[in-house]
Amino acid sequence: MSYEIDLSGRTALVTGASSGLGAQFAKCLARAGATVVLASRREDRLRALQSEIASQGGRAHVVALDVQDLASIEAAVDQAEAMAGPIHILVNNSGVSATQKLLDVSAQDYDQVFDTNTRGAFFVAQAVAKRMVARATSVSEQPAAGGRIVNIASMAGLRVLAKIGVYCMSKAAVIHMTRAMALEWGRYGINVNAIAPGYIDTEINHAHWQTEAGQKLIKMLPRRRVGKPEDLDVLLVTLCAEQSHFVNGAVIAADDGFGV
Repeated sequence: MSYEIDLSGRTALVTGASSGLGAQFAKCLARAGATVVLASRREDRLRALQSEIASQGGRAHVVALDVQDLASIEAAVDQAEAMAGPIHILVNNSGVSATQKLLDVSAQDYDQVFDTNTRGAFFVAQAVAKRMVARATSVSEQPAAGGRIVNIASMAGLRVLAKIGVYCMSKAAVIHMTRAMALEWGRYGINVNAIAPGYIDTEINHAHWQTEAGQKLIKMLPRRRVGKPEDLDVLLVTLCAEQSHFVNGAVIAADDGFGV
């Protein structure tokens, strides 16, 4: 006897899909049967990922998206729905960070992090939710199942870490944003939840884990290891599934116990 989550017939928009967690999220949802729309500024990377997903039997589309530009957000969501149909799932993943002491943070540094991680995430979710709400309240077009929005926060939004204070602040805002969205949009069948990953080995930080500082950090972790992007697959698919209709406003840490 087995249990399977099938996302066939569902369309998922994944932001920040050109690398790292975003690329893995897209591949994971495609394997589960969803049609995925890959969004980021680096269209060349998205095209390569689109080909990889297609070679494995999945369905993927590409849209250009700059989450700091409201016009780009509206255009990307419109294009995504024109190509793939109504968006049922949003994985709100775009994010940036900077390593610096708070005394060294400039206004430009601050705005770069918050405009991407918080403001950008909010307006992407708003753009998608407006369309979800319109369908949910339309007499002529009832959605097959409720919408799912998964905001990618961070354990740094739950636990302050040295030298990435602004990043921590931005992700803490994403966590509260998730709960506010869940409260307002739940009545329309939209479930909004957040994943707060711990340290994950991606192409962006892979070299760091080989350094003395990286090895020192690993020794401080509960099980002295960092995660892999695929370690979040099961959690993501669960939150995107129709069966997760009773999970709303949750912030789920996937940090191997680091926050305990």
